[in-house]
This record gives sequence, structure tokens and C-alpha cells, in this order.
Amino acid sequence: MGLKRPAEDDPSPAGKVARARIESDYALAFPSLSHPASHPPAFQRPSQLLTFSYSPSRVLQFDDSALRYFVNPPHGADLNHGYENWTRRPEERGRIDGLLSAWSRFKNSLNGQNPEIGLISWRGVITKILTAPYEERDVWELNVMCIDGTMYFEEHLSDEKLKEKSDLEPRHRLQSYYGYSFESYCTSSTPNKHELHVSSSSSGSSGTVGWGGDVDTNVQWCSVVKTKLGDTRIIIGGEVDCVRGKYAGNTDNFVELKTSLSIRGPQDEAKFEKKLLKFYFQSFLLGVPEIFVGFRKPSGYLTTTQVFQTVHIPRLVRGKPGAWDPNVCLAWGDRFLSFLRNTIKGSSRSNVWRIKFTSKTGVSATLLDDVGVRDVEGGEDRVGFLPRWYWEEMSGAVAYDPEAGAQTRSEGESSKVGTIVVPSGWKI
Repeated sequence: MGLKRPAEDDPSPAGKVARARIESDYALAFPSLSHPASHPPAFQRPSQLLTFSYSPSRVLQFDDSALRYFVNPPHGADLNHGYENWTRRPEERGRIDGLLSAWSRFKNSLNGQNPEIGLISWRGVITKILTAPYEERDVWELNVMCIDGTMYFEEHLSDEKLKEKSDLEPRHRLQSYYGYSFESYCTSSTPNKHELHVSSSSSGSSGTVGWGGDVDTNVQWCSVVKTKLGDTRIIIGGEVDCVRGKYAGNTDNFVELKTSLSIRGPQDEAKFEKKLLKFYFQSFLLGVPEIFVGFRKPSGYLTTTQVFQTVHIPRLVRGKPGAWDPNVCLAWGDRFLSFLRNTIKGSSRSNVWRIKFTSKTGVSATLLDDVGVRDVEGGEDRVGFLPRWYWEEMSGAVAYDPEAGAQTRSEGESSKVGTIVVPSGWKI
């Protein structure tokens, strides 16, 4: 792997070990696509632990109030509709506070069991890692901490990057809205409302047929699952768009909603098949079995829809020129996690590492100095990027009580009872 050891930290005059920015980074080379892994690591089927919701005021609630149900969208739906009423959640740092609150709540239901977990992160971060072998342009960064053998990943977004994401050109902003608009046409707040939702002339305040309500990206319904890649036990959280039929407390009828330009020829087909890589892993990681894709005109009008079964997607591209291989991604992901474990092994609990991926080059890992850590904390009550209440809980200084809401001030979480599923044989 070509690892280079950093210099040892020097003690400060106060007798404490000062963090020193390490210029001689650890490095992991970009994976070879010409020599795929002969024995890819096993990936355990995701098993759901619990769900939670975010309200319009961005309050985290341990209930299913934000759950949406799938309905077929009307033919020719105008995805421009409702754009002026879009409530867009501001771009912000990739905090994992909500996921940590859910994980803490779940652990309290285990009656003293303390499962060994190798990694906790959002689904979007794990997707970036696994799809990296086929990334040609993107550069991304993570903040990483490790406490008692558990690694925590947070996407690092600089102020410049946040501004860039906030200040989209009008055309790009509208295109990003199309996906949310499609979700509104495809979902209802109540199950089994297919005919009413599609045919009613008064569906939604605007009277537009099939419209499920104005878009508010503060509102989310999230699922937390446990899984395992190779020897690494992983807790993943992510948003779920809707369920087909009645929610049964598991992932079996989850539906992911996606939009894409209509395919007009071989070039469009090749572009779409490349997009399927991200579609696949986003659903694969949460155990979502179905992806419902709406194809649209450049002007934003829906043309056709198609259902893709997640498990069947890899075979759609297999054997084609430039095709992606999920086994290459899983092998890379396993190698990436092993690299990080070996890199940060033995470092201080409060250390924060900056992981940078550059396409066609590879990964570097750098220990942040005190200035870098303060930037990560962002003036908030944190140790690194972990909220202080969680840090104290992990340190044994305080017990988190989600029912009393004792440690939920930063996100305003409610103490409503939600769905918690303790799988048999939890010790994976």
C-alpha cells in the first residue's frame, strides 16, 4: 500500500501531547480496475434497527410521522410544478448527530449488551467510498474519529464547498428540484390512496392532479440498519423515500425514487448505466429492494417510468464496455476500512483525521492539528465532530436518556416512542 509513518507527536510545555499536522500522510493507492478481486468480501444483508423522522421545523422525532407511501405518478407530470413554494433546507456540515441519537437510543434497548461496531456513518458517505473506484472527477473529504474501536465518519464540507452548494445557478437549482418534485407526485401521506391521489382534481392545494404536497426538504423519514462488510460491523443511517403498501417494520417494501433524462440513444443509455452504480449502492446499503425511476424531458415533463429491482441491477450492465462491477467496489471498501483501522490504531480518542479521496490517485489520511480540529468543531459544543453529550456517554461520564431528552438540546429531539427492532442473535 505504500504507507509512510508520520513523525511522533511532541509534548507541549504543559505536558500534554499536542496535535501536529502531519505532512507525510498515510496513503492508499487507487484500485486497479483491470485486476478485480477474485474473492470479494462478504456483505451481510442489512437488518433494520429503528426509524426516526425529521419534522418541518427540523425536530428529530423517534416516530414514523414523516413516512410516505408510494403511489403511481400521473403520466406527463410537470416536475416544474411547485418550484416557487419549495422549502429548501440550508446546506450544512455533514453532522451525524441524528444517527448517533438513534444509535444511543437503540443501545439502551439492549439491556446492557455492548455490541462491537467497527463503523457508524450515513449512507451517503459509505456510497461515496464504495463507488470511488469508478469516480472520474469528484474529490471528497471525510473527518474520521475512533473511540474504543468504533470509527465515525463525517463528510467534510469546507465553507467554500458549502457556499458552492448553496449558490447554485438557477438552471442547476431547478434540475435539483425535479427529483424532489417527482417524490411529491409519487408519494402520499396515507397508504392505499392510489386512485384518489392520481385522479383527484384537488390533490394538493394547487388542484394539480397527483400532486402530493409542496416540497419541504427539512422533512425526512430515516432508517437505521446494521450490516457487515468483510470483518467490519457497520451501522448505517439514511433517508427512505417511501414504502409500497403498508409499512411492516422492516425494509422489505422500501422504495427509492429517482429521476433521469429520457434515453434517446446509445450515449444516453451509457450515461444512465453509469448512474445506476450510485442508484444501486444507495439502495443496497439500506436494504431497499426497489428503485422507481422517472424519465423526463429536459424541460421537466415526465415521459415514462420504470421499476428496477436492486439485486438485478448489476446484471443489466455486466459485460458491457466500461461496465462497473459491484465486487470491485466491495473489495475496495474492505481495503479502505482496513487501511483506516491500521492508520488510526493507537491514536488518541479525541484525534480527528482528514481523509481525502482524489480520483485516479487514491486516498490520503492526515491527522489534524488543533487549528484544524477547532475548524471541525465549528464553534459548537463538540469533541472533534462528535457532540459532547455523545462523547461523555462513550467516556462513561453520563448516560444518555432519550426518553427524558436529557441530551437532545442541540437538535431538539422529542421523546416520542418509535419503532425499535432488536434482531435475534444481535451479536453479529
